[in-house]
Amino acid sequence: MKPNQAVDHSSLYHRATRHFAWPFLVATSSAILASGFLLDREILYFNLSYAWIVAWLLLLEIGVPYRSSWRKTDGQLGPDLGHTILNKGLVQLLIVQLIGLGIVGANDSSTVATLPLPIQIIIGLVVSEIGLYGAHRLAHEWPLLWRCHAVHHSVKKLWLVNTGRFHFIDSLASVLASVPFLLLSGISMDAIVWVSAITAYLGVLTHCNVDMDCGWLNYVFNTPNLHRWHHSDKRDIGNNNYGENLMLWDILFGTFLYKKHCDITDIGITEKMPASFINQLTVPFRWSKVQSSTDLEVIK
Repeated sequence: MKPNQAVDHSSLYHRATRHFAWPFLVATSSAILASGFLLDREILYFNLSYAWIVAWLLLLEIGVPYRSSWRKTDGQLGPDLGHTILNKGLVQLLIVQLIGLGIVGANDSSTVATLPLPIQIIIGLVVSEIGLYGAHRLAHEWPLLWRCHAVHHSVKKLWLVNTGRFHFIDSLASVLASVPFLLLSGISMDAIVWVSAITAYLGVLTHCNVDMDCGWLNYVFNTPNLHRWHHSDKRDIGNNNYGENLMLWDILFGTFLYKKHCDITDIGITEKMPASFINQLTVPFRWSKVQSSTDLEVIK
């Protein structure tokens, strides 16, 4: 089944977007951040780079959507923003504060920290992915954690706004599972900033509603092509592609799924998920009651 689109697939603009949008946005966002390091303003320029990629994706979701039906409102804008700001945002703020207080920090005098920065970044991505992959897979396979992770998977469409739609327990588990690996890797604080930035860039790209064909990049990075299969409402399909940034561990552990020239149909979950933000926060603690409820407003 082909995605429902109201765009001209044969146009030069569409073909160029499909093949070059992903590398263009990653490269240009990284270039902005690199400028920030040169000016010793990396945090400011990271924010600018993230605003850059979000602005482009907002335009591309209108011009070349993967599925035009996903542009229609699903009634979840409020919960999407609520989870992004109050849950994922607060968890990340906690980590920033711990780093700022010196409680958590990199060892810039380690042997690894003396390596060229690009090599450190690669090491950081590979090592932190161990924790990210493990936490993500566990969230799918352990029923207690799935109750939290299901909040993220309950949406019926993907677009850049629900990139940060995570229950706070889900976000905390992911951070606690990955940060220790990142710190133990021995990379410098500059490399940690780069790894965090790349994670942010790839996160918003994997959830965007933009028609992209990432080709060989699918075998290296987590891309929209792969992540849409991960959001399938069929658990045997969705329980694949756990990688946050890289697909290395999925390939090694047999959870890599890439179907060329084949498009995902329905996404979501088979269980009930409350439609309101507050009820989504509490759903992991009253899961059985919600599943048996007949009068609760749920996402449809």
